[in-house]
Amino acid sequence: MTARSPEALIATRRRDSTRRRQRVLDALGQLAAAGCEISVSAVARAAGVDRSFVYRHHDLRAQIHAQAAAAPGTSPASTTATRQSLLADLANLQEQNQRLRRQNLSLEEVFRAGGIGRTGETEALRARVSQLEQQLLDLRQELEDRTGDLNASRAANRDLMALANRKPAGTP
Repeated sequence: MTARSPEALIATRRRDSTRRRQRVLDALGQLAAAGCEISVSAVARAAGVDRSFVYRHHDLRAQIHAQAAAAPGTSPASTTATRQSLLADLANLQEQNQRLRRQNLSLEEVFRAGGIGRTGETEALRARVSQLEQQLLDLRQELEDRTGDLNASRAANRDLMALANRKPAGTP
């Protein structure tokens, strides 16, 4: 691999950035002309660039937002919900809620009939899990204490061995 000068790398990077900027501007013009949705994601997708490229170039992002605001059919009046549509949505959601409640009740009946939903067993299992979790915490604490004791014993043993291996002061 040949080493390239920093100036050459910078120039290459600038050319690439310029090409991508032009692709974004071309894509913005094409989407506007076709009357398609204009958003950062849509323009980036059409230009074949990453959205982060558009977000790093504030002027491009500003142009996209300005074009989106100027596009026909995106006036605030066309995006507001009417009272009737909101009431219809509410009615649909209430009906869906009722269906889900009925389905939930039937599933609970199936679970009870199959012995799956026995609350006594469930509570006993939950109590046992809590007991085992507490036991685990206690054992971990005990292990930590014993590890500390073991480390202290090892340090004392090292000190004693170092003392025993030292030569007496008067020996040659």
